[in-house]
Amino acid sequence: MPPKVPNVRLNNGVQMPILGLGTYARKWETGDFRKAVECGIDVGYHHIDTASMYKNEEEVGEGIINKIKEGIVTRNDLFVTTKLWNNRHAEKDIVLTLKESLAKLKLDYVDLYLVHWPVSINDEGEDQAIDYIETWRGMEQALQLGLTKSIGVSNFNEEQLERLLATAKVKPVVNQIEINPSLTQQKLVDYCKSVDVQPVAYTPLGLLSDARPEFAHLDKINTDPRFGALAEKYGKTKAQIALRYLVQRGIVVIPKSFTKSRMEENLKIFDFELSAAEMALVDSFNLNHRCVPATAFAKHKYYPF
Repeated sequence: MPPKVPNVRLNNGVQMPILGLGTYARKWETGDFRKAVECGIDVGYHHIDTASMYKNEEEVGEGIINKIKEGIVTRNDLFVTTKLWNNRHAEKDIVLTLKESLAKLKLDYVDLYLVHWPVSINDEGEDQAIDYIETWRGMEQALQLGLTKSIGVSNFNEEQLERLLATAKVKPVVNQIEINPSLTQQKLVDYCKSVDVQPVAYTPLGLLSDARPEFAHLDKINTDPRFGALAEKYGKTKAQIALRYLVQRGIVVIPKSFTKSRMEENLKIFDFELSAAEMALVDSFNLNHRCVPATAFAKHKYYPF
């Protein structure tokens, strides 16, 4: 039997698995995402995270539908997230955009729809400077229509989230941001918790990722023997220690993987617990280094970093 993944309760009462399967990839071949989702569901993932920008909603949806048809899961068993891209931030465009995503996913609804970034662009990537307050009104309409069970944001900083909360009719349930032992985001995480917005970590393994060799010289997690000693103590990998660290902070994690062994490994983090001193040790690895700085948006009005 696959490990039981605990849920967190969102501010609207919806239950969200604390560990999910991320599906972003820089490079892929046709069928990779479908196979990854199918494999993920087979080994025990019920939380699947995608986005329109990933250009994989069709394959993600195929994987989900195949496993439902096989009787491995029901739709109610799954928590599916997708995201609004920056070129569709006008209030009038959001319901239609989500309907387009649902058609690709072959689903009647998603469990969570996120504003992917607070910045808005046109199709040429130029700043449209559409206020995310306007965008949120469209998100609320999508919720009212039943196209999504919950709505939230991603990559919002504390000031932006505070401003949104002051005007929103419906509070966002999550803020999905980069969090990992190299970017602990303690202040923003604490703020999110204080206003009952669930922090969700993308890139939760940070500099552990083999996809970013240019940062290897910064990667204390891979090079500091104290982190390796932690993994050895618990009979776990460094990636499992990193994920356990985040989960113990009450943060939802969505590591991405395309291999069965790694997917299974990432699920096996609920049978041990780091001590307070060990949590503090991992805190000390913080470098305030972003793997996803989104510098293409740096001059845009609502750039969050």
